[in-house]
Amino acid sequence: MNAQAIREQFPILHQEINGHPLVYLDNAATSHKPRVVLDAIKRYYEWENSNVHRGVHTLGSRATDAYEGAREKVAKFINAKRTQEIIFTRGTTTALNIVASSYGPSVLNEGDEIVITPMEHHSNLIPWQQLAKRTGAVLKYIPLQPDGNIDLADVEKTITSNTKIVSMAYVSNVLGVINPIKEVAEIAHRNGAVMVVDGAQSTPHMKVDVQDLDCDFYALSGHKMCGPTGIGALYGKKALLESMEPVEYGGEMIDDVGLYESTWKELPWKFEGGTPIIAGAVGLGAAIDFLTEIGMDEIAQHESKLSHYAMSRISEIDGIQVYGPKKRHVGLVTFNLDGVHPHDVATVLDASGVAIRAGHHCCQPLMRWLEVGSTARASFYLYNTEQDVDRLVSALIQTKEYFGDAT
Repeated sequence: MNAQAIREQFPILHQEINGHPLVYLDNAATSHKPRVVLDAIKRYYEWENSNVHRGVHTLGSRATDAYEGAREKVAKFINAKRTQEIIFTRGTTTALNIVASSYGPSVLNEGDEIVITPMEHHSNLIPWQQLAKRTGAVLKYIPLQPDGNIDLADVEKTITSNTKIVSMAYVSNVLGVINPIKEVAEIAHRNGAVMVVDGAQSTPHMKVDVQDLDCDFYALSGHKMCGPTGIGALYGKKALLESMEPVEYGGEMIDDVGLYESTWKELPWKFEGGTPIIAGAVGLGAAIDFLTEIGMDEIAQHESKLSHYAMSRISEIDGIQVYGPKKRHVGLVTFNLDGVHPHDVATVLDASGVAIRAGHHCCQPLMRWLEVGSTARASFYLYNTEQDVDRLVSALIQTKEYFGDAT
């Protein structure tokens, strides 16, 4: 895989920030968009723009074909058994909230258990907190090992016959941990629970096969995988989705409406009330084509090599604390520079044209587990290179020297 050649396809990367060529290392927050995705969205608005599933005119047919074609691409990309199992949403957050709001109340009673981990993004924590409060269910946490991984022995102890829902990030957005979803799903199913997966950080970076994982629900976001913002998807096993009630009501999701009673369309449309995010779906479909052409295995190998190189280089700097495991690690490095607030680190790096993220990364319980208020995070994608890492390291050394001199 030629990351430098791939980089040429991303217009936004060809600019200077504060007089320096941009080095973008905030891909865990959002990725950039290649020209083919930008062109697909532009073509939709210039050539196909119409509402879907309604008009019988040519533009309506084009728009519907493009929208439903994107659904087929998502299904194939994560190896769903049926296209009806793919619900378009605004992103991972919305998808997880649909499961918590629709499926959760139908199976939970007082004293039942929801099991998650302390590493979860707030999007995969707060919905379960609120669901537990509404139903009287108990929210339980699988403990973390010292390096941030989970141990399957702890999973076995935490999940019981009272557990009804297990929800977990496939990949941590702070630690880079790759969780053993397939094995956790087997334990969950053995105890009569369903497995929900937050796939926001896994789908862009590695091959995902929901049938092999045997997860019951899987959520993803388009903007982290070269697609537009405001579009994502929820995968759910057909039988489960059919048993669930919609969470939004209105046009497009209905079959028949009377004055006092209404019925819903079949899957997937009963969950897609109102005018859907058509251009976003088209853009997501184009992003999937782009990633598929490169190859998800090649992307994973490139990022693994890059993250290990970054981990090694950053660890050489005195006064740097690096968090997370060294093995089974997806392309990011989370760290702190002794005596310097992460926001100050990010600000000084930005002056050198290097964009990283600083803060609690929507993972405050994990920050408390790490015994820090916030961290800095450099996250990589298919268009990053070792030269980008070298620029990051050089800027970090300059940052250390600057604050060392200031003290």
